Amino acid sequence: MGRFWTLITHLHSLAGPAVMLLYPLYASVMAMESTSKVDDEQWLAYWILYSFLTLLEMLLEPLLQWMPFWYDIKLLFVAWLVLPQFRGSSFIYDRFVRDKLRRLGVHTKPPSTSGASPSKNKDKDKNNKFIDSVSPKKGGQEAY
Repeated sequence: MGRFWTLITHLHSLAGPAVMLLYPLYASVMAMESTSKVDDEQWLAYWILYSFLTLLEMLLEPLLQWMPFWYDIKLLFVAWLVLPQFRGSSFIYDRFVRDKLRRLGVHTKPPSTSGASPSKNKDKDKNNKFIDSVSPKKGGQEAY
């Protein structure tokens, strides 16, 4: 029974990094390589929520160390966020985060430039030129 318990303990300690980091990292890379935007949004929402959860966990560490099942609860919650059957991260982002951003006046979709004034278009052109100048060029050749 002692060896079995040791095996379960080691599997439990490996489950967290596998569920919280390794699988999401793999799935994020695959999403970046796919042509679909749906999976990109799913994984970007996951990393936003995971970062927020980690920040909250760091701030509330003195309280959470008194909760014996905190790691198990966190593991189940993150598994719900990660698993494609549930799409929990997209659900939480769409239902809560996006609404909060809209209430704060943050534009969640980029505004169209069709009705923009000429001065705004000039500013946009300046921004694009700046971005083009600091972005690496394709093919590994950079203009100096």
